[in-house]
Amino acid sequence: MNALAVVLEEPGKLALRELSLNDPTVDHVVVDMEFSGISTGTEKLLWSGRMPPFPGMGYPLVPGYESIGRIVEAGKNSGRQAGQRVFIPGANCYQDARGLFGGASSRVVVAGQKAMPVGDHLGDRAILLALAATAHHAVCPDTRKPPELIIGHGVLGRLIARIVVARGGDPVVWETNPLRQAGADGYSVVHPDEDKRRDYRRICDVSGDANILDSLMLRLARGGEIVLAGFYDQRLSFAFPMAFMREAQIRVAAEWRPGDLSAVDEMVAAGRLSLDGLITHTHAPHRFEDAYTTAFTDPACLKMVLDWRLAA
Repeated sequence: MNALAVVLEEPGKLALRELSLNDPTVDHVVVDMEFSGISTGTEKLLWSGRMPPFPGMGYPLVPGYESIGRIVEAGKNSGRQAGQRVFIPGANCYQDARGLFGGASSRVVVAGQKAMPVGDHLGDRAILLALAATAHHAVCPDTRKPPELIIGHGVLGRLIARIVVARGGDPVVWETNPLRQAGADGYSVVHPDEDKRRDYRRICDVSGDANILDSLMLRLARGGEIVLAGFYDQRLSFAFPMAFMREAQIRVAAEWRPGDLSAVDEMVAAGRLSLDGLITHTHAPHRFEDAYTTAFTDPACLKMVLDWRLAA
């Protein structure tokens, strides 16, 4: 069994080639892909060669962890049925390449438990469930209160802000790029220089800027918390005196868990979380070079999607 997949051969070098897939077992499903999203966080770091050492890291690899497809084969112990439309958070099913994260492919083989059924009505927006789950994991652990300030108005920042609004919050979002300041939905977006407040109790950073902590410490109330929800390719550091005076807390938000994915799926189904207006670009797989270049360099591109239905 073969598939057409995007392959990151080495940093800066992408290809679209046919790969052999592992044979499915009774626990697996075979999924023909419809859409896969391009991440401007972790995938950009992989592409640029700046990804820190990480389990499964190495080239060549198939990127992608935001994928939607239709089950064409379902093993008897997979818990799924042929014909179901499912969200796939990646796949490690390739004989000739690593699967990190493995979703940018025309076909994948994954364990049935990793394939979450989704409604047809979501269309390509269903690829956003992974980022929505990431946003949920960052701001909704246990009984913590949501952030009052969010740094960055990309897709992840927007989803975090929408989740905070859905929970009754009134967040402020910082964004320095004028091209990304529009599109607020129930919250305000400002340039940091326009915000004079210095008593935020909870700040969530999704900028990925390793040098931002000192400026955020200045904005905290005493005992305030900074949540690091981006992915950082450099060491983070901060000057101790301001953190000491603020008695600051720092929390790292790791990857989402299955409960986060179920939670945002329920929010979307109930109409409390919108995924509209976040996908700005769609390309056919044979335009993969343009797709990844645009996703990684054009600030007007919030989310790029590959449409695998158009694969040759």
